[in-house]
Amino acid sequence: MSASEAISRAPRPGPAGRDGAILDLGAIENSLREVARLFADINPFLDTARDRLDPYAVDHLMSGYAFVDELVASKVDLFAYGNLRLFLELNARVLCGSDPAVRSEASRHLAATNKHFYESANGGIRDVIEWHGLHAKDPPFVRAAGVFIRILSEPELFIEGNHRTGALVMSYILVCAGHPPFVMTVGNAKAFLDWSGYLTTKHKASALLRFQMPWLKHRFGAFLEESANPQFLRSSTAA
Repeated sequence: MSASEAISRAPRPGPAGRDGAILDLGAIENSLREVARLFADINPFLDTARDRLDPYAVDHLMSGYAFVDELVASKVDLFAYGNLRLFLELNARVLCGSDPAVRSEASRHLAATNKHFYESANGGIRDVIEWHGLHAKDPPFVRAAGVFIRILSEPELFIEGNHRTGALVMSYILVCAGHPPFVMTVGNAKAFLDWSGYLTTKHKASALLRFQMPWLKHRFGAFLEESANPQFLRSSTAA
């Protein structure tokens, strides 16, 4: 069985928990399920049509948001070199959830992702970590935007699930700074998916992206700030 088949057959887990320690997981889930319900109406207006956001994808994404909540509440530094495996866990969650049987069936895909993650030329996790470290003083929305760009631009950080995993990484950055997580809503779905599609056309090593990076991170950061919704937080205190 292929990884995609294993993922599509994943049993739907119970609710991730209506409330996390910091995130309001119930509000996040409600928003994502509304996007999933209306996705057929949103898709024709996207710059590039996307696969539908099905209930299983929402289940897996909620597993990822629950993990972000755990990381922030436990004050784990996602960007410490000793914690790089946590990026892989976020990606595994958006693809497979946390069910061990599904992960076992998708093990070859996850192993290939692990190799790509560490060994990708002109990119990989080192690029993301180094960029984040060099821009640690950027405002949180700008820094989150820049990290998202580094994740999505070619070569992408993961084989699959980059924009969903990137949304979780952005959420971690924002929540650690006391801001709401980034959550896709009916109101921001078109802009977010168009942005993510556009960013995948960029190449990390290109002179063009080096030139464009300052204004891209500020423009996308402004979108993130406009999308910030306090209903997705149980607490406004930075971890």
